[in-house]
Order: sequence, then C-alpha cells, then structure tokens
Amino acid sequence: MASERDIFDISGPFYLTFVDWNNPHHRRSVAASLVQGVYILERDRQLNRGETEALAPPWWKFFHFELIRILVDDADHSIFGAIYQFLPPTSIQNPSTPNAPLNVIAFRGTITKGDAFSRDLKLDLHFLQNGLHQTSRFEIAMQAVRNTFSFVGNRNMWLAGHSLGAAVATLTGKNMAKTGIFLETFLFNPPFFSAPLEQIKDKKVKQGIRIASSLLTAGLSIAMKGHRQIPRLENAFAALSDWVPYLFVNPSDHICSEYIGYFDHRQRMEEIGAGSIEKLATQNSIGDLFLRAMGRESEPLHLLPSANLTVNLSPSPDFKRAHGIHQWWRPDLHLQCKQYRYK
Repeated sequence: MASERDIFDISGPFYLTFVDWNNPHHRRSVAASLVQGVYILERDRQLNRGETEALAPPWWKFFHFELIRILVDDADHSIFGAIYQFLPPTSIQNPSTPNAPLNVIAFRGTITKGDAFSRDLKLDLHFLQNGLHQTSRFEIAMQAVRNTFSFVGNRNMWLAGHSLGAAVATLTGKNMAKTGIFLETFLFNPPFFSAPLEQIKDKKVKQGIRIASSLLTAGLSIAMKGHRQIPRLENAFAALSDWVPYLFVNPSDHICSEYIGYFDHRQRMEEIGAGSIEKLATQNSIGDLFLRAMGRESEPLHLLPSANLTVNLSPSPDFKRAHGIHQWWRPDLHLQCKQYRYK
C-alpha cells in the first residue's frame, strides 16, 4: 500500500492552483515538489508500479512540467535525478511566466528503504570525505547539467536537491559557477559536515567555540600559505561569491543546521573587527587543511561564500520532520530569510 506522503493529492501543495513565479513561497514549493517527484520515481521503480499505478507524475504535471529524462546511477540503476521542462498550456494567462524556469534538474537524497540504500550510503560517506566529485553519480549529474545548459543557453534553468541531492546540486552548481555560469539553485536541508554546534543551547559557549575554531582554522591557513593549493582555492572561493544559491535549513536538523551558525558567525566576526580572521576561516575546514598538508586534493563542498539562507522556525516534532522535504511547501511556515554575500 502506498504511503500517503507519496500521494500528491494528499501530501503535496495542491493548493497552488495558480503559481506566481515572482513569489518566493511558490518558487520554493514548486522546486521542492520536483525534488519529491524524483523520490517517488525511484519508489515507483522499486515497487514496480507501472504507468497506470505510478504516483510520481502528479508531482510535476500539476505545475505544467514534463519529465524529459531520468538520471540513473550506473552502479545500482536507481533513479537519483530528473530533468523537467516547463510546458504551460497556451490557454493559461500568467504574467509571471517569463520568470518561470524553462528546465529544472532535481536530485533526490538518501532513500533508507529498498535496494538504493547501499549505494546512497556509500555516497554519503564520499561526501563526508569530500570525495563526492570522484563518484560516477556526480559525473552523470554534471554531464546532464552541462548538456541541458548548452540547450537552454541563457534562458532560465534551475537546480534543486534535497539532503544528499542538495550536495550533488551544490557541487554541480559550484562547477558551473567557476566557469561564470550562475544557475538558480534550491538546496533543501543541504548537509554541512561539522560538529553540530548549532545544537548547543548556551549562546556564550557556542560563540566561544566558534571563535576558537576560527582562530585555529585561520592560523593553520596562514601556516600553510606556502602550500601550492591554498592560494588557488582562496581565489576560487572568492570567484564563487556571485553565485547565491537558496539554502533551506531547519535548526532541529543537525545535518544542515550548522549553516545557520556558519553564516551568522561570519557576520558577528566582522562586527567585532575580526573579519579578516573569519575571511580565512570561512573558506577552510581543519580536516581539509590536514588533507592538503598530506598532499591530497581537497575542496570542502559545504563551504559557500554567498547564500540566500531561509530558516524554518516552525516547530518540528522529530528529526524526520525536521529533515524532510515535505516541510518546504507548507503554507503556514514561520520562516526567517537573510542574504549573505562574501566580500
């Protein structure tokens, strides 16, 4: 029996009968729904749901998208992504349509059930080791993004992903940004590999740990200035500053909540006159510095120079809800939004 959470007419944003493509809530809800469509595509595959029983199509058809291509992992043949094209009927008059994406490439996160779990778990470990760029799934995703962009050109194109899929979207978006192509990117519950300091309730203790960490990271960065990778990576980090992805995080989700402290601490360090220290610390992690010292190429995927950060302050009863994709199309969210730009 299908889970109600898989059925669009029960769990989806079916109240969005008219999409205002200038409305941030509408844009976020559509992007999240397209990511959910990838999850359900894989569940349809696992459960052998044929065309008449498939539950995935309403997640994109409701918003007048068509599925152009599925992205299949070459290791386990699971569906991890999808390419959608926006094809609204000519009978619908919507003045905001020019701001709609022509194509959206969406990536799902880890599925804990079925035969995809083993492969997804291996990729989670690759992410923790900053090795996601060395996997075949990333290569397939990157090629799909490049090919789609070559077709779309300068017309509107989105990337979207949740959890592990957000990591894939981050990496592909970063690579495109390095070539001067800044794609609109929606990252839902993107993983941040760090101690979950944001879960510490005592603000003074939390701030003290962050300052100490910044001093240590900046000190190691200065000590390694002679290392050939450091200047190149610093220049690459600054070059990414014009790419401003949308990050959607929940403070009760320890997988992504550290982004809150990451950006907030940067601003606080600037306010107390320690901006130059944090400028070094924000683009490095201690683990990656050690890896580089040992001669291993390592670029921390989770560190971003700029972002539009949206925090869901609505209560989450448990981790599953806090990390879930479903929260992002609820109409009653209590959100806090702020843009951070690297200078």
